[in-house]
Amino acid sequence: MSNVFNFFAMANLFDLLGRILISALFIISAYNKVLSIDGTMSWMEGFGIPGFLLYPTVLLEIILPLFVIVGYQAKVSASILAIFCIVTAFLFHFDFSDQSQFISFLKNIGLAGGFLFIVANGTRDWAVDREKKYVRL
Repeated sequence: MSNVFNFFAMANLFDLLGRILISALFIISAYNKVLSIDGTMSWMEGFGIPGFLLYPTVLLEIILPLFVIVGYQAKVSASILAIFCIVTAFLFHFDFSDQSQFISFLKNIGLAGGFLFIVANGTRDWAVDREKKYVRL
């Protein structure tokens, strides 16, 4: 019985840790965008993307990763973040002649894959939306 408990406790820990790690990048990225709003807007406009879209992007990069971390609407949030990663990979990192852009492209695709894993499997027990298991007496 002890081994079974340890397995489920570790699985919950790894699930939460994975959600934190995959989401941290977005929260840090949003913070950096806020610190350099003008530069980020100019960079986006260089790709033909209107600079005002930075504001909803920052909100998306803060709110949805927090939802994934705490397990609130994690599948929906992870779905949107997966789409966001794929779109931004193709919009901003499609210059494969530049090694750093190619790596950023692959990073975004890999993140999308991680978010799709959350979409497919959901979260484990350490999540706000997790259904409580009741024992009928």
